Amino acid sequence: MSLRLLDYTFTFIHLVIIGANLLLWIWPKTRRLHLYIVGTTLFCWLFLGIWYGIGYCPVTDWQWQIKSKLGETNLPNSFVKYQLDNITGSSIPDTTVDVITLGTFLIAIICSIKLNFFRKGISF
Repeated sequence: MSLRLLDYTFTFIHLVIIGANLLLWIWPKTRRLHLYIVGTTLFCWLFLGIWYGIGYCPVTDWQWQIKSKLGETNLPNSFVKYQLDNITGSSIPDTTVDVITLGTFLIAIICSIKLNFFRKGISF
């Protein structure tokens, strides 16, 4: 598999993970899956973050290795920042991206917990 195809594959994987983290709590059939996905994300960000830095994402780590082999330099710590900078054509401050990322993630988790555990009629 070519490096460019691997890069596109990791971008697709990232977008699926981000979409799942933010949206899968909405549909009743995917709410439990959402809890597993956000739990895995939190595990990476916090537990693996003990060794690699808080907010660590192995998918980003692997993709940045590919991008480095493709000649890209000065890659940010965040895939979201990388994409937002590319989309907007400007350099959005790291802190701004981190606050937006964490804020939307926490809102999704709160919605998921409420719907999974505190809504009447839901059983596992």
